[in-house]
Amino acid sequence: MPLSLQKFYTMLNVNYIKENFDSIIDLMKVRSIENLSSKLKEIIKLDDERKSIQQELDTNLASQNSNAKSIGILFKSGKGAEAEVLKQESSKLKEDSNVLKEKQNETKALLTEKLLQIPNVPHPSVPAGKSDEDNEVMRTEGKMPKLYTGAKPHWELAKDYDLFDLELGVKLTGAGFPVYRGAGAKLQRSLINFFLNSAVEAGYEEIISPLMVNEASARGTGQLPDKEGQMYEVPADGFYMIPTAEVPITNIYRDVMMKENEFPVKLAGHSFCFRREAGSYGKDVRGLNRLHQFEKVEIVQVAHPEKSYEALEEMLAYVETLVQKLGLPYRVLRLCGGDLTFTSALTYDIEVYSAAQERWLEVSSISNFETYQANRLNLRYKAKDGKKAMAHTLNGSAIALPRIMAALIENYQEDGFIRVPEVLQGFMGMDKIVK
Repeated sequence: MPLSLQKFYTMLNVNYIKENFDSIIDLMKVRSIENLSSKLKEIIKLDDERKSIQQELDTNLASQNSNAKSIGILFKSGKGAEAEVLKQESSKLKEDSNVLKEKQNETKALLTEKLLQIPNVPHPSVPAGKSDEDNEVMRTEGKMPKLYTGAKPHWELAKDYDLFDLELGVKLTGAGFPVYRGAGAKLQRSLINFFLNSAVEAGYEEIISPLMVNEASARGTGQLPDKEGQMYEVPADGFYMIPTAEVPITNIYRDVMMKENEFPVKLAGHSFCFRREAGSYGKDVRGLNRLHQFEKVEIVQVAHPEKSYEALEEMLAYVETLVQKLGLPYRVLRLCGGDLTFTSALTYDIEVYSAAQERWLEVSSISNFETYQANRLNLRYKAKDGKKAMAHTLNGSAIALPRIMAALIENYQEDGFIRVPEVLQGFMGMDKIVK
């Protein structure tokens, strides 16, 4: 059911923080942020300093303008000595003005830095919790597969059926860069086509975007500074390899003023994704479970603030249909505050069940960022009454390929072959994969 909101937490800017200080502290409790109150008070103090400096600058400029007029009048009146006094005073005012401007720039930079370190305010429905173990399971759907005796995990099936080669990826690049081949490569391409075709049929415009973005784009969607250590950087050019197509696609609307009748914007794109995933190790990252390079289809919406939670529910329902058509058991989770991403106000995860590994695998996250990204992106719209406001942005994985592929080949394995889901048979040109 669509969520009903009593209030939209429209912007995490200074005025919003000042006006809603107590409610922000209360809602942020689910994120367990240390010293949040002192951090917000520091932001307010810096903003007050910025305003005070601006007032001094305004007074200084007014004095300079007044002196300029008086100097001209005094010279015309033959009062050169008095004019020279004012000229010296104006020279001192200009020096003071330069000092104030430098101080103002430093204060603005520090204020921006502090604001960028504050995450989005969670939606009131976000449960408390510290990790993914505290996420709320909303529902579980589908029938659990019963595998034959001797069933194998996907990394062993990959060797049996020559689907992908992790060791060859190590030779070419390093760990976490698989090489797909034969039926494995074809399965990847089939999934991409199925996901993209489905998105277009659901009303999304297909986008092919760059695989590298500049710093402004990475900051606009919140990857910087929060996930800087997880991104591959090209320092010579000032670019970052994208961790998801969300970054370039959402930034299409950076510095854009929309019209109210243009909502909703629905975009979808397939891309390679690059993530350093520093510190990943152990049994839960074997095979395709966690990679540095993978493919994903992303859906993005730009929505009217009053409609964004309806859009979120619509996006969730859409991604569920993809998993249902693939015939995989899945569950929907509402992320707790401790597992919520930096920029999200509310996130749903979809996990599919991996029968051979006997564990749930996350394949999609669908999030509403409300105005958090829009505020960074300067993405606004003009309402019918002429007033300007921030739009809401949303995105979702529809879907990330590695774990979907892992679950498919594990759950559809038989003794001597792997069945191809009916919805993919037309793309694959086969109903089973054989050795």
